[in-house]
Amino acid sequence: MAEAGKQYEKRRQYYRRQAEKLTRTANRFSNARLVLFIAGFFLAICFYTDRKYFWGHAVLLFTAVFFVALVLRHQALKTKRDYIEVLAETYDQTLQRLAGKWNAFPDTGEEFKDQSHPYSGDLDLFGANSLFQWLSTAQTFRGREKLSFWLLGRPEDADLISRKQDAVRELGPKLAWRHRFITEAKLEKSSRVSPENIIEWAKSRKPFYLRPLNIFLARVLPMVTILLTVFWVGTDRTPFVFPLFGFLLQTVVLFAGKKRNKALDAVYSCRESIGVYEKMLERFEKRSYQAEYLRDLKEMLRDQDGKAAYAQIRKLSRISERIANRGNAMFMIVNIFLLWDIQCMIALEAWKEKSGRFLGRWLDTIAELECLVSMAGVRFDHPDWVMPVFSTEQQGIRAAGMGHPLLAQPVCNDVVLDEDAGILLITGSNMSGKSTLLRTVGVNLALAYMGAPVCAGSFRCSLLRIYTCMRVSDDLAESISSFYAELLRIKMIVEAAKEDSQAVSANAAPAEQKILFLLDEIFKGTNSEDRHAGARVLIKQLAKAGAIGLVSTHDLELGDLERESGGKIKNHHFREYYENDEICFDYKLRPGVSSTRNAMYLIRLAGIEIDQG
Repeated sequence: MAEAGKQYEKRRQYYRRQAEKLTRTANRFSNARLVLFIAGFFLAICFYTDRKYFWGHAVLLFTAVFFVALVLRHQALKTKRDYIEVLAETYDQTLQRLAGKWNAFPDTGEEFKDQSHPYSGDLDLFGANSLFQWLSTAQTFRGREKLSFWLLGRPEDADLISRKQDAVRELGPKLAWRHRFITEAKLEKSSRVSPENIIEWAKSRKPFYLRPLNIFLARVLPMVTILLTVFWVGTDRTPFVFPLFGFLLQTVVLFAGKKRNKALDAVYSCRESIGVYEKMLERFEKRSYQAEYLRDLKEMLRDQDGKAAYAQIRKLSRISERIANRGNAMFMIVNIFLLWDIQCMIALEAWKEKSGRFLGRWLDTIAELECLVSMAGVRFDHPDWVMPVFSTEQQGIRAAGMGHPLLAQPVCNDVVLDEDAGILLITGSNMSGKSTLLRTVGVNLALAYMGAPVCAGSFRCSLLRIYTCMRVSDDLAESISSFYAELLRIKMIVEAAKEDSQAVSANAAPAEQKILFLLDEIFKGTNSEDRHAGARVLIKQLAKAGAIGLVSTHDLELGDLERESGGKIKNHHFREYYENDEICFDYKLRPGVSSTRNAMYLIRLAGIEIDQG
């Protein structure tokens, strides 16, 4: 991590200096432009005063040409400076993530929260201080959407995940490429807008504009009208009525179709996003790759003639720029004379005919690349983390030195869940680390199934469906108490476990059927006797169904389940110790049942007096 920080800081400082240098250069061009204008205007006045009209005209022409050249150069410098500044900010954000300040990032993925999901809410996948906020560098609408889908999706293909891992490994060291890829999207905020409208437009067809006769008329009519106008102005042989008739005819043709205006406005409103997609794809397509997953993605970026996607989107971008200034009063005349809107519609329909049906797929490829880039950043930032190994033979998890990826200095523990001991019963006092351990297992599995590195020294697992019951609250709108809400979550887990058990009995593929449950202080909304009885029955039922998982509890009497299950259920615990009359935790997982309690100490710490008598 320290080496990554050094490289990021070095690059950030370099781009900061580059931005400052470009700012100074742009200011010089701005000043030169002002001096040129004043000097040229003054010199031209002198020549005209002296009646040297030729030299006056020459000076004005020279001044105008060089003034335009300076304006264009100044604009190019500003564009480059803006890009470099955003690139430096991208490295700033990376350094903040390394420093543990990622929870200040504005993109929390709040809109992807789903309390009905089997584990999303309990594992803090979205929202403030979430895995999404820490992980995501995606900038486009579909990129963020794809990342949420990968976080929430059920793993189904270990080979596919392994190919994603190879892609992440390859992209990890490509710092310059990754950060420039991110920066292209960050330059334009409109990339956060859903592209569904432009995708649906690209799929639609208006064959009217591609009929040969209509194309011929759209090309010939403006030429005839312009020629008639030139002849009318330059000679006295052409009656005014001829160019007037052509002008009126083209006006009727141009303003006859309101749907055309709607289509053109839709494309023009997406022009910035289209430019972003072009640049992102160009950065990807112009490189070669070793990872099979990346090569497959690149191969999908072709149209029917095998041409690069970025080149095709560049054509669309240029057409969209032609649609600019349609509402300008001066442009209206040009529009009528050239039938400009119709020319643009012909070009757009020709583009759709050739490439339109591929646009959705190309944008999906960008989205996948953004997900891979997000994970590649984790790979580079944490070289000591490992890529999970997936097992189709041994069900469960075998992790060594596993910690929570969102903690700056996680305490790592070993966790083994397999067919011999599929349920870990975790006891321990308050604040000792029980809930954090459950979330550590769940969050690392979520990362593993995406294809990302996990916070562990070694990590082997099978494909598991994750279910949790950890943070349950009431729902006043639905008149559901927190206890009933907890029962509904547990019912979902029990039904899933039964389905797994039935599938195994029917010789279904076990690697795709096994579930992993994470239960934190179950049945806490009822009395101790019912809580103990209910927890005992539930754990036994889940064990009988072959489910694996972790259960945290304060109920030490449940420790008897290890003996009763013949070792299928294993006891582990966290403990606390005291130094200088202060409570301390080491957050290390140990075998056996907890023998310590700290509730009374914490109650006294809160200022509540306890009668020792």
